[in-house]
Amino acid sequence: MCIVYAANATMGPLNSVPLLGLALGIAGAWVLVGLAALWRPHSTRWVALRVFPLGALLCAAMALLGLLGVFAAPRELALALGASGLVLHWRLDPLSGFFLLLLGTSGFGSTVFACGYFRKGEGAPPGQIGLLYHLFLASMTLVLLAADAFGFLLAWEAMALASYLLVLTRDDLQEVRDAGFLYLLMAHLGALCLVAMFVLLAQAPGAAAQPGAWLQGLSFASMRQAAPAGSTLGLAMLLAVVGFGAKAGLLPLHAWLPEAHPAAPSPVSALMSSVMLKTALYALLRVSLDLLHLDSMAWGVALLLLGLAGALMGVLQAAVQEDMKRLLAWSSVENMGLAFAALGLALVFRAAGMPALAALALAAMLFQLLHHAMAKNLLFLATGSVMHATSQRSLGMLGGLLHSMPWVGWSALVGTLAMAGLPLLGGFVAEWLLLQAFVLSPHLPQPLLGMFVALGAAMLVLVAALAAFVMVKFYGVVFLGRPREPALARSGAHDAGLAQRAGLVFLAVLCVLPGLFPGVVLRLVARAEQPLLGQVVAWGGGISRLAPLSPQRASFDPLALVVLGLALTACGLLAAHAWRAAPARRAPAWACGEGAISARMQDSAEGFGQPVRRLFAPLFDVHSQASGPGEPAPRYTEQVRDPLRTRLYQPLALAVLGLARRVGRLQQVGMAGYLLYTFGTLLVLLLLVLR
Repeated sequence: MCIVYAANATMGPLNSVPLLGLALGIAGAWVLVGLAALWRPHSTRWVALRVFPLGALLCAAMALLGLLGVFAAPRELALALGASGLVLHWRLDPLSGFFLLLLGTSGFGSTVFACGYFRKGEGAPPGQIGLLYHLFLASMTLVLLAADAFGFLLAWEAMALASYLLVLTRDDLQEVRDAGFLYLLMAHLGALCLVAMFVLLAQAPGAAAQPGAWLQGLSFASMRQAAPAGSTLGLAMLLAVVGFGAKAGLLPLHAWLPEAHPAAPSPVSALMSSVMLKTALYALLRVSLDLLHLDSMAWGVALLLLGLAGALMGVLQAAVQEDMKRLLAWSSVENMGLAFAALGLALVFRAAGMPALAALALAAMLFQLLHHAMAKNLLFLATGSVMHATSQRSLGMLGGLLHSMPWVGWSALVGTLAMAGLPLLGGFVAEWLLLQAFVLSPHLPQPLLGMFVALGAAMLVLVAALAAFVMVKFYGVVFLGRPREPALARSGAHDAGLAQRAGLVFLAVLCVLPGLFPGVVLRLVARAEQPLLGQVVAWGGGISRLAPLSPQRASFDPLALVVLGLALTACGLLAAHAWRAAPARRAPAWACGEGAISARMQDSAEGFGQPVRRLFAPLFDVHSQASGPGEPAPRYTEQVRDPLRTRLYQPLALAVLGLARRVGRLQQVGMAGYLLYTFGTLLVLLLLVLR
């Protein structure tokens, strides 16, 4: 194996070839750390106190390398695999550096939390989990650094296999095995589409005349020079959307996501939602804007429609869920839908010759991905602490945990507010930037398209409002009020351990900083999007105040809101102190005529979701079951299912199984039948040759 350094750009302020080598070295070190977990595979102490801390240090180093890579000039590294002629290309540029920063920071919080999370006897041995966990991190790194089709697909499949085995940690449960099978099925469907896409893109000039030239066509550099056009470009983009959309949970390819996320351990669910879904968006950006140089109004509108539909479906399904992790999984479908909608809007503006607005929409997408990585990671880890403390995932069995789990409760409050899009947090900035891009759509040259995009802005506002409703339901039912079950009130949940607290607090801080200093994040975003669009987002240049495009249109200053909030708080405290001398009047709380307030008087998870379920009834598949009249204990249960799964996937699966049974009958024909098949095949081949 030989190593060749290839510089494809002038030297920048930082030399990214050593950075690229270090990033690949960290990926290799993660593999070694994972193998070290097999030294004592059944020792939870060894894995938790030795293996995972080393993995966390590597995550911190990766975050630093990603930050430096954002500001470095692109460089490539080529690894020739012996005499086979196959060369693996690796590349670090500002776009991959931005996602490596996301991987390192999010991975650091999850890995630190995992040091105190995994316990003996919970599914697979700790050493096996440690190996697969760090292989998962390494494979995602290689996906972000790959610069040719072979290396990318190799890393992509390694990422899918590692995450699949992590989902099957509790393979003794039938629902976990079903979730793993569905995830693997969708992953391979997407991988087949990606193989076909790269075959179309690897049409290097002169490949038919030069032996071995097809190997050169596998590199992304060759694909940039030989970008297809016409129907070939459309087919390649369709395959890319299906292949990467299946991994990102794009509607209607999202069926695996609400099943796999709840089945996996919480640190794994956090990584899958916060990083793995983002690798699919990174890859789609790489293919569409970097390799295909896509400039299509039709594809922009298509992605905008799919994204908004996925966002609406995701937030509606999240509003009626009664399982904590399933609720968060559907929320991830919603956020990925918003990211696809932002990408579609960027393509619309680009095709309309409005590069400044395209840069604004793409910046909103990247900001959304960064915010979602931190906030959703935090919430998944918080649910893991709740599950360890209570052994419950059902929202109807929880309540009042803020008193017994203050560290988890207050950290989860930060993530909840960020996901709800409240000001001074990253979620508000991401949604505000995207809304600004939607509001400026009337400037599009086509009036009908401008009106259509304006309707998309209304849907964005609806999704944002429903997302806030979902987060109120999640936090209020789990942490506020009183315990809904007597057993939970008697046992008393314990707070998270030291390592888990450290991971939660780290991610909570990262949810706050982008909201207070959005200009710092937008500087990173501008460096990442400039090679793709040739344009950077205009935000005013400060670290806090935002003024996209023009201060006369709209502006936002979070630090000014902080000062205003502190002033109003001080005024409120002074007013309360002035009225403190007034006589206090005490009275018992109203309990609907009962003697005392009980936990049954609180709103339940079903009560929260019932208005949404009734208002959007056609979008739900509700199955209800009532006990018979003669039963001593009457019961009534309702189950809300994904309508696309019951109306699309299940009939499709039955049709495929029916076709497979019919085709299987061809094997039951005996020797004479096989001879007839052979004769028919030879006859067809002969006709094709003579033709």
